[in-house]
Amino acid sequence: MAFEYVFPRGALFLSVDKVIDFAKGRDGDNQARDENGVRLWSVKVLDLDPEAGKFGRSTELKVKIAANDAPQPPESAMPGYPPAVGFTEVTVTPYNDSNSCKGDKQPHKCRARLAWSIRAGAMVTPDRVTA
Repeated sequence: MAFEYVFPRGALFLSVDKVIDFAKGRDGDNQARDENGVRLWSVKVLDLDPEAGKFGRSTELKVKIAANDAPQPPESAMPGYPPAVGFTEVTVTPYNDSNSCKGDKQPHKCRARLAWSIRAGAMVTPDRVTA
């Protein structure tokens, strides 16, 4: 999917963290890996689309990237502000987020929602994004 479809107004870099595999417990190397054994990283970004924050939703999103080393953000164009970033090879997968669904009481109240998992091949400067 094109980066511009997911982030039509762009995105600002906030942080990068390793994705933890909780099944590994307190193992020294508990970082999650993809199906090829490559380390997974979670890049937190700020969606600059004003429509993204409607209906109480957060404008902060996490994009997972599989890479041996932590993705490095580009230099900021304006000192003191987070750098604008782009992503290559973006895939968006829908899933049912039923964490707030409480089915043990009657009447059943469920606040399940459709959520999206975003993955990318790499984090780049916005001018290096190709459709």
